Amino acid sequence: MASSAQSGGSSGGPAVPTVQRGIVKMVLSGCAIIVRGQPRGGPPPERQINLSNIRAGNLARRAAATQPDAKDTPDEPWAFPAREFLRKKLIGKEVCFTIENKTPQGREYGMIYLGKDTNGENIAESLVAEGLATRREGMRANNPEQNRLSECEEQAKAAKKGMWSEGNGSHTIRDLKYTIENPRHFVDSHHQKPVNAIIEHVRDGSVVRALLLPDYYLVTVMLSGIKCPTFRREADGSETPEPFAAEAKFFTESRLLQRDVQIILESCHNQNILGTILHPNGNITELLLKEGFARCVDWSIAVYTRGAEKLRAAERFAKERRLRIWRDYVAPTANLDQKDKQFVAKVMQVLNADVIVVKLNSGDYKTIHLSSIRPPRLEGENTQDKNKKLRPLYDIPYMFEAREFLRKKLIGKKVNVTVDYIRPASPATETVLAFSERTCATVTIGGINIAEALVSKGLATVIRYRQDDDQRSSHYDELLAAEARAIKNGKGLHSKKEVPIHRVADISGDTQKAKQFLPFLQRAGRSEAVVEYVFSGSRLKLYLPKETCLITFLLAGIECPRGARNLPGLVQEGEPFSEEATLFTKELVLQREVEVEVESMDKAGNFIGWLHIDGANLSVLLVEHALSKVHFTAERSSYYKSLLSAEEAAKQKKEKVWAHYEEQPVEEVMPVLEEKERSASYKPVFVTEITDDLHFYVQDVETGTQLEKLMENMRNDIASHPPVEGSYAPRRGEFCIAKFVDGEWYRARVEKVESPAKIHVFYIDYGNREVLPSTRLGTLPPAFSTRVLPAQATEYAFAFIQVPQDDDARTDAVDSVVRDIQNTQCLLNVEHLSAGCPHVTLQFADSKGDVGLGLVKEGLVMVEVRKEKQFQKVITEYLNAQESAKSARLNLWRYGDFRADDADEFGYSR
Repeated sequence: MASSAQSGGSSGGPAVPTVQRGIVKMVLSGCAIIVRGQPRGGPPPERQINLSNIRAGNLARRAAATQPDAKDTPDEPWAFPAREFLRKKLIGKEVCFTIENKTPQGREYGMIYLGKDTNGENIAESLVAEGLATRREGMRANNPEQNRLSECEEQAKAAKKGMWSEGNGSHTIRDLKYTIENPRHFVDSHHQKPVNAIIEHVRDGSVVRALLLPDYYLVTVMLSGIKCPTFRREADGSETPEPFAAEAKFFTESRLLQRDVQIILESCHNQNILGTILHPNGNITELLLKEGFARCVDWSIAVYTRGAEKLRAAERFAKERRLRIWRDYVAPTANLDQKDKQFVAKVMQVLNADVIVVKLNSGDYKTIHLSSIRPPRLEGENTQDKNKKLRPLYDIPYMFEAREFLRKKLIGKKVNVTVDYIRPASPATETVLAFSERTCATVTIGGINIAEALVSKGLATVIRYRQDDDQRSSHYDELLAAEARAIKNGKGLHSKKEVPIHRVADISGDTQKAKQFLPFLQRAGRSEAVVEYVFSGSRLKLYLPKETCLITFLLAGIECPRGARNLPGLVQEGEPFSEEATLFTKELVLQREVEVEVESMDKAGNFIGWLHIDGANLSVLLVEHALSKVHFTAERSSYYKSLLSAEEAAKQKKEKVWAHYEEQPVEEVMPVLEEKERSASYKPVFVTEITDDLHFYVQDVETGTQLEKLMENMRNDIASHPPVEGSYAPRRGEFCIAKFVDGEWYRARVEKVESPAKIHVFYIDYGNREVLPSTRLGTLPPAFSTRVLPAQATEYAFAFIQVPQDDDARTDAVDSVVRDIQNTQCLLNVEHLSAGCPHVTLQFADSKGDVGLGLVKEGLVMVEVRKEKQFQKVITEYLNAQESAKSARLNLWRYGDFRADDADEFGYSR
């Protein structure tokens, strides 16, 4: 503590008291303070100074807990105003003081001056002048200091200040409340609004005693979300500080003790209140973390109203700089390069409800565990039949739902991976299996944290850690909040409903069951399936959701290289390119939704047939990529031509299985063209849209009921699981759902993306187009994709007519067609094909009148003369109709035959 000795006037005079300096740490009462020195390498020394020659009232004291008969002592009148007068004047200020007397018990009495020397304000005189203290009884005014005190007291009496005012001063006595009957209700009643308070005591860096104003509740407040090192009480009653406990306490004391603050009451823990203390100079919670005096605690961080991410960021700041309690800190990913900490990868497989396999840009595969979550597991005693093998995916409650959630969200998609920590390999013990090294990471797609999404749906739980365990998710607080929401809403694992049961029959290799099942699958045609496992390029395990069974499926029509096999006593090597074929099939179909056509089965109970992924035949794709050859059994299949053409293309490239192929000379055969006859096979259609260039879109009447049923199911599905507005990112050529002006959802295809507010879409079942904002679009559910029901709107053009080039004339023709046939049922016959779309003749369903011929008769279009022999009869009829319209000068012909040579200037040509 700073001090300076001042010498007296002469060697024979009285000794002049030494002037000492310090900073006021605390005001104990109206006549006692604690001063401290400057900190040097730790908390500074302190001493209590009592003011000489004056007396102020005693503050209230709570009865000691060890004395059950003792009672609380209230404030004396004017005691609290005296304390407040000194607190507001002195706390944190530099003062100088002289010691005049020291008792045998060590109590020091002296004079205190505000400032660096004795020329400053005399604190004792200020108290007496305000009527907040009196001169001690029996004191004689025999020196200048005592004379001034006497004068100040007389002036205060004359002015009726403080205790000299009228009345007994009862209004200055506080009604102190040391306990709160219902802390939870007390906290909730303040609605997290700031409460004015004075910090009366600092127990450690993160726990204080506060006086709440204006009702004088004396409460213990623990800072939400953090914990500082504490003082451990020993058996003998002494306290042993943890490392940096004293420094953390001084840090809080020097900034908050006896300061006016505001406290946000956030929660309660027993009789203690959790809160955030706000000071004009900052937030002490975040400061303690940033300076390395505190660590975040999971049990209370969720109630911190200013955002847990701010506390985590402050803690991270201290960790990175290894400040104080973090001096020995080593980051969980300190040994990883930046490119290994954060990367983009493609999800290839979902191994478990918390484990995925991703493909890196380098082509390597990596297994990623989702940080800080635990997948569903069997709780309590295992009631599983001991004779029945446990199938975790189907037998553990909610495991299948969790796997399906990840599969539908992630398979084949690119995700952002941020590695949080790496769990080292652990050996097996009596109770725990051995684990290899695990890379634990936060995986996001489109800004959504997949682990958080799983937890919020109740499909996983959050792992609890020791407070000093730093190996956890970088978004741990969000995971805890998501779990709390799932528990509150009774989602998934937290639901009180009966757990879903998945009775899945595995008929792989069961010849008897497979025989019974074969006719059913053959009659079903194309069935939906999910590829659960890939054994080789042409051998897969499928899950059929409608039939709830597992089957082994062999690709028909191809001969795929055999993989390596473990036989008794030896290992049979795989054929060349077998591994490449397996990898190709895995990357293309593993855990994806596919369609299968079952044709037959082999003697081992494996089904044989065709597998389609996104409209492509997997057998054809393997042949196309030179990873398989066409098998002779494909000859009787409808896919034989596709297989042969794919094989021919692969042979020409001479790659992989065809690397040593040599082309055989083939004799040239001249094809003989047969002259066709016009076929008139009209089918019923429903016209849905007419375009400006006189093309039109129709739906097949025979499949109309299928479309209605699909639309009804799709809208019900969307109503129960509505798309999140703005979450869909449209891409050109992608199928989606779009909300039309009638407020209903329809299947559509994205044709052009100008901006998020201008997306050009085409309604694939009706043929109309629209420009929409992305907020009115969503992802097309797989259950209603074009694989389930192809696009129903087909584009056609009128055969045998020319569309007018003049805008007005073309508009007249389109208007006529719209009036006659839009939204009506007609009969359609395909006449010939062209590069754009098929050209057809269209008849009215009731009168069987030719629509195109009607346009010619009305003079709205001209005839397109074709040379094919089979069309000559129809062309003649059209030309006769055109001559009649010309004679009657209808529409195009109202000025006569404009096709004459001298009419070229009008833009017409013959």
